[in-house]
Amino acid sequence: MELELILSFIGASVLLTIMPGPDNIFVLTESITKGHKNGIAISMGLVSGILIHTLAAATGVSFIIQKSATAFSIIKYLGAAYLFYLAIQATKDKQPGIHIKAENNKAETSFLKLVQKGFFMNILNPKVSLFFIAFLPQFISKEGFLYTYQMIILGIIFMLQAMLIFGTLSILSGKLSSTLSSSRFWSITRWSKVGVLSILGLTLALAKK
Repeated sequence: MELELILSFIGASVLLTIMPGPDNIFVLTESITKGHKNGIAISMGLVSGILIHTLAAATGVSFIIQKSATAFSIIKYLGAAYLFYLAIQATKDKQPGIHIKAENNKAETSFLKLVQKGFFMNILNPKVSLFFIAFLPQFISKEGFLYTYQMIILGIIFMLQAMLIFGTLSILSGKLSSTLSSSRFWSITRWSKVGVLSILGLTLALAKK
């Protein structure tokens, strides 16, 4: 695998992870209302689910690459179209109603159950699978490891950076509450998300594999 591709992948992954979405917003709200330990547990579950989606994408896409260049081209353009679709949807994102007031009654939930909750939230979301099928192939190199192994490595890298960012959000959740209530913050992040997804879609559409 080429170092340039890996660094590009890490950069794109970090940008996508920090952009407000259902997962990191849920981690933040859980951390703010129930404590950072809950947020960390949910984060562990969410990122562990990524492995399932990565394996599914790696085995499926690798099989297509090996069997038919035409079929892979179709998958590539469909993936690019999906990323553009996500970019268009991102323009409609509205500032979510995040309740930052801590709850007085913090019901105790076991760490393992919270991890399981995050895990099933992730693996039962078909949009995550579609995203990884569209996202991972554009960072595969023709040289080096088999396509399957490359995608699994990329998936693990995505998991690690996501856990680092989600964990940091959980720990700093209290200090981020004022930022989360800022309309300007949500406006900037919304259009940044649109830009990142559009660039990824264009890169995938123009990629030569």
